[in-house]
Amino acid sequence: MHLGLIMECDYRYGTTQEDSFAEAFNLVDAAEQGGLDGVWLAERHFAAPRNPLDDAGAGIPSVVSSPLIWASAIAARTEHLRIGVAVNVLPLNHPIRMAEEAATVDQVSRGRFDFGVGRSGFARSYEGYGIPYSESRERFQECLDVILAAWSNERFSHQGKYYTFDNVCVLPKPYQRPYPPVRIAATTKETFPRVGGQGFNIFVGLRGMDRPDLVQSLAQYRQAWSDAGHDGEGDVLLRIPVYVAETDQRALDEAKASTMRSYRRMAQNFASSASVTGATADEERAERGQRLAATTYQDLLRDRLAYGSPESVARQLGEIQEELQLSGFICEMNVGGLVPRDRVLNSVELFAREVAPALR
Repeated sequence: MHLGLIMECDYRYGTTQEDSFAEAFNLVDAAEQGGLDGVWLAERHFAAPRNPLDDAGAGIPSVVSSPLIWASAIAARTEHLRIGVAVNVLPLNHPIRMAEEAATVDQVSRGRFDFGVGRSGFARSYEGYGIPYSESRERFQECLDVILAAWSNERFSHQGKYYTFDNVCVLPKPYQRPYPPVRIAATTKETFPRVGGQGFNIFVGLRGMDRPDLVQSLAQYRQAWSDAGHDGEGDVLLRIPVYVAETDQRALDEAKASTMRSYRRMAQNFASSASVTGATADEERAERGQRLAATTYQDLLRDRLAYGSPESVARQLGEIQEELQLSGFICEMNVGGLVPRDRVLNSVELFAREVAPALR
């Protein structure tokens, strides 16, 4: 049972970038000292601070535009935590450069690195990099193919739609051979059977999907995995909002405003991006936006969150693990970015001290 934290590295309104780095490293230290298994860095671009009263504004401000540099810094200050990225947005990165940098992190951490990959649903990031979002699927697959070939071969050649390499040697090679564990973000219905058939482990989340959605999609993932002849059933980590306080009521009260703001903004983003060039029917952006717009706090608590006292959160996560047959959880402790720093840190410490032992 893997128990880790997602690191969005929030840039809080009215604070400095230096405050954001300090807060993130404090959470890393709490995870290490508390005996958690890992931290997982997001990759966010053009996430500038906005007035917190602007509900229709951009996503939560963040300073984690270079997750592999963050990962190397975290590796240098920790001894036990695994460090992952959830996820490296492959279409926005050059595959050779990413192969070199990710292998470097794996060497620096002496094999504590996990390579999470995806293509992101934020079209604004693609616009900022001058890459059409309509190319994201093809670019993602070609980038992944190149990176794995670079790690698996002393030298390799590649001729594709976006990249061509002739007899190149990429160094360093990863510490873990032939390469670090690869995990793909599964966010749309078509992703689950496709990735299952390829034999990759996955991340899943409770943003665009709720638990009933995931039950169906994971069944398709595992069936495709089996049909392709892969051993086992596939390894699934769930990213889930978690908030722990001394009592159930305190947890629900402290996290409510921030959580509802986040999901309302998410509903608006899904709806407004439904017509983005390159968005496909299986992403169901308009439908997801409509569902989230009508969702109440009680709905979220039932299907998408794990909030409460340590005992309540342990019970909720245990039920979710049994229902979805998960390998672990990646916990998002500050959904919406508005929970005070000291209470977020308290939630992490309570989770590590009282919830994690009950789940292992």
